[in-house]
Parts: sequence; C-alpha cells; structure tokens
Amino acid sequence: MRGTAHFTSAMILPKATRLAPEQLTEVTGIVTEFGCKIQPIVGAMRTIYAIVGDEREELMINRLEGLDYIDRIDRIQSPFKLMDKRSDLASHRITLGGITLGERLLVIAGPCTIDPKNLDYFYETAAAVKEAGANVIRGGVWKPRTNPYSFQGDTKSLEILIEGARRTGLPVDTEVMEEAHIQLALDAGVACLQVGARNALNYSLLRSIGRAVAQKPTAVLLKRSIHMGPVNEFISAAEYIAAFGNPNIILCPRGTSPAIDGYRNHPDESITPLLKEKTWAPVVVDPSHSVGKATYVPAAALAAVAYGADGLCLEAHVEPTKGIGDDPKQALTPEVLRKTIAQARQLWAIRQG
Repeated sequence: MRGTAHFTSAMILPKATRLAPEQLTEVTGIVTEFGCKIQPIVGAMRTIYAIVGDEREELMINRLEGLDYIDRIDRIQSPFKLMDKRSDLASHRITLGGITLGERLLVIAGPCTIDPKNLDYFYETAAAVKEAGANVIRGGVWKPRTNPYSFQGDTKSLEILIEGARRTGLPVDTEVMEEAHIQLALDAGVACLQVGARNALNYSLLRSIGRAVAQKPTAVLLKRSIHMGPVNEFISAAEYIAAFGNPNIILCPRGTSPAIDGYRNHPDESITPLLKEKTWAPVVVDPSHSVGKATYVPAAALAAVAYGADGLCLEAHVEPTKGIGDDPKQALTPEVLRKTIAQARQLWAIRQG
C-alpha cells in the first residue's frame, strides 16, 4: 500500500543539460505508470525534472536510475525540495534589471501606489529613482487595503507603469492580488510579479502564478506574510511557485506582527542569514513596510545589507506628501533615496571583502 503522496520530493538530473524530447517521453511514461507527473524546472544552466507525486515507489526510481542518460535521482528530505540549498537549483542565478543577484546589490524603488489622476507624479518618480541608482521601478497598480473604502488601485495604472518603463528603460515590478491580474501584468510586460504580505500564504494564488510564469524569464518577488510563523513556512510558500517550473523567485522580508512600538511592523531583516542557510533563493528586504516611517528607512536598509540581503525594495516619491497609499508616511524623497542607495552599495562592497 502506498504512503501519502509527497510534493516534488525527488528530482531527476540528466547527464546532459536537458532531456531530449524522446527521453522526456520515456521518463514521463515511467512515472505515469506509478501515478506521478513530471514537471520541468528550467534553470539558467540546465533543466531538472521534478517528480510530482509519491516518489517513494522504489521500482519507479530504480527504472529511472537505470536509464543511461540519467545522471542521478536526488531525494532531499526537506519540506521544500526545490528551494532547499542542497537542491540542484543551488547554482541558479536570477538576473533582473541588469543585475545578477548575489553579484551586485539590486535596488527596486518607486511609489507605493500609482495615482491614475496624477500620472506625471509617477513619470517624474520613475525618472528620479533611475537617476538615484535603482535598477527596477516598482509601482502599485492593484492595492490590498485593510479599509474597504480606501483606494484599491486601478487597472488603468498598468498602462502608466509600462509607460514609465518605456521612458526610463528600466523593468517594472507590481503586485498581483488575484488570478485575473497575473495575465494582465504578463501581457503588459511586467518583469517582476510581486506577491504581497496579505497573499503570501494564498496557495491558490501562488499556484496560479507558478502556472502562468512557468518556463518564462519573469521574476516573482514573494513577500513574507504579516503573520508568518516559522521561516520554513516562508520558503515552502515559494516552493508552490517553483514547483511549476520557474525558479526565478526572490524572498522579501517586510516586517511581521505584532509591531514594535513606534514601527509599522516588527522588522525582520535579521532572518536573512537564516534564509540563506536554508535556501539558495536571493533575499531582497523591504525596509519601507518594515518600519513604516521614512526617517527610519535608511537605517533599516543599511541593517538589511549588513545582514546579507541581496537587494532592497524601497518606496520613493518625488513629493511624498502628495502621494497616495503609504507614500506620505514612508516614501523616500529622491535625494534621500540616492544617499541610501550609495551608502548601501558601499556597505555591500565592504561586506564582499
């Protein structure tokens, strides 16, 4: 009698960089006999093949290992098989905004929310964050709000976001909140889909994103849930996306609850070394939401880099007091952003030795 089915617990590593079509057909035929499926995971250097189902069927493993074009079958005892630091994806590198994460400090910056009634603010902010040294422009198109009567965003803002990308030549990042947003963003040319804190454990949405970006160059910035428990839970959420074939996942600590008195949340950039001990995924910290006040953000950003972050996600606006959403409270001015980025990159260089 079979045990409980496992989720992508074994990975097939071919001797070549990928299986030939006829080889993939043969492998698929074998695993299908045992009620499993094959999911290709396309990395920068090679493709590996996850077995989805109950990989503990020894006869199936033996047959696969007997194929002369298979190097080995990796079975990692971990709740997150693909995201685990010991997986074959450990050599995978993510490039976004001309930056290969881990080689240089990535900076994502821009307003919390795009105001469709004042689109010039976004265009001016986009130009300013590029001038300040950012590599990717962020801009909220659809916004989750605790108050149902607050501005929830506007699909029209997606056109404004893409126009900002065209004007600056920088890729853009925006949050998707529901399945319908995913394809709209991808069709528009969004380079990085963001999963916000309120949806970080929305496994249905994570699966939908995984399917939509499978074997695409699109990156996914996964924020840590406000009420996130163990670090393993954070990494396992990323596994839902990776399991469908896209390993371009960036983990983003952004503060949790309960908040520290005076801060918006409980700053959690200190989990960066722990994440790096467990997973190969790059870590980009969001100090803006972590502390929630512009005057505290530069120090929190430097702390994140000191802890080993591969990048920063910063809210910025040309005139924060005239922004909407969280911008009046936590967005940096272009000048403060420029100084923060410069100091963060100096610290990054020191950290690299």
